[in-house]
Amino acid sequence: MPVIAVIGAQWGDEGKGRVVDLITEKSDVVVRFSGGDNAGHTVINEFGKFALHLIPSGIFSKHAVSVIGNGVVINPKSLFQEIDMLTSRGIDASPQRLSISDRAHVIMPYHLILDELEEKALGSNAIGTTHKGIGPVYSDKIARHGIRVGDLLDKKAFKAQLKTILERKNLILTKIYGVEPLSLEKVYQDYVEYGERMAPYVRETTVMLDEALTAGKQVLLEGAQGTLLDPDFGTYPYTTSSSPIAGGASIGCGIGPTKMTSVLGVFKAYCTRVGSGPFPTELKDEIGSMLRERAQEFGTTTGRPRRCGWFDGVAAKFSQTVNGFTGMVITRFDILDVMPNLKVCTGYKLDGKVIHYFPSNIALLGKCEPVYEELPGWLTCTENIRNFADLPKSAKNYVKCLEQVSGCPAVLIGVGPARDQIIEKSPII
Repeated sequence: MPVIAVIGAQWGDEGKGRVVDLITEKSDVVVRFSGGDNAGHTVINEFGKFALHLIPSGIFSKHAVSVIGNGVVINPKSLFQEIDMLTSRGIDASPQRLSISDRAHVIMPYHLILDELEEKALGSNAIGTTHKGIGPVYSDKIARHGIRVGDLLDKKAFKAQLKTILERKNLILTKIYGVEPLSLEKVYQDYVEYGERMAPYVRETTVMLDEALTAGKQVLLEGAQGTLLDPDFGTYPYTTSSSPIAGGASIGCGIGPTKMTSVLGVFKAYCTRVGSGPFPTELKDEIGSMLRERAQEFGTTTGRPRRCGWFDGVAAKFSQTVNGFTGMVITRFDILDVMPNLKVCTGYKLDGKVIHYFPSNIALLGKCEPVYEELPGWLTCTENIRNFADLPKSAKNYVKCLEQVSGCPAVLIGVGPARDQIIEKSPII
């Protein structure tokens, strides 16, 4: 059976959650492989509207099991709030339906504090983080100072580990930032309680996934954020802290890359970005404002208004290159229904020359001026269309243009937020 990875192809917020929710109906296991509660996936289905931050969007399936993989960082408080919210609304989020990798790292109180203090210290050069402790916890993971979910289950060993780490963190908090130290006993007791509640969910998920694949079950991998926020290939340093690309999917759940049979890149029909960093096609005019208001482009996690712009074909082609997408999913297509004219960026003008690559240097990227191809809009409501052949000619031409500039065939086109508001241009399973 196939392993399908759903990857954000732009700067995040592309609508991955609703794509996963759709494909989940044909999947047996859904795995979240990266990020933390800084990510927000909005899902609208027969149960209502949900904003998920840690739990895979597959939790709404009647038969699929959900897994929080080793590549995810977990704030236990946020996790339990999400479990409680789902339970209160009649969704089964029990240990029979949800498993958590014992290798996933845990967000501690000092990560949250340091995230805010470090951003404040950067002033106008702040990255624009969500203050969720994501950067600091991944820093500790790489520096080998992290605490993992499995560590919480051995109370004696955990206390010794925490004591050593907290001594170092309190020195930073008090000597560098001049704030109060954290209490060892308070942090220890809080996280022992978290560990006790988390214990029924904790599993060696790499074994679990291997057994599922051996049994011929279909596995769906759900990413967070987007390719252009990848710490290696995104607009560094204005990036996230874990890899949201297809290669990161393999690492973040423990499935070998040769097991992946499909990699779906999720693109909005236009572009958005939250926070700081270069954005070549950004519209700082009434068109950008109209897109924001019509699409309600405000962050699921932070509520911050998203920057809006035309579809960037140069960035899309780069995203296709580093991910190897087998298919493109275009979301928010209906938002463009009212636009008389559309633009697609096909190149950048840099220092008087036209280039067709995505510069790694943000100073150069910030100087790039988009070169546009203009297309007529369709000025027709697409919300009730379910067959590609029924789209207006201009709408089909727009899809064809996005396919050409990205080098990736479109397979699904979203024409509204509901699960059934989708056009299946080509079968994905």
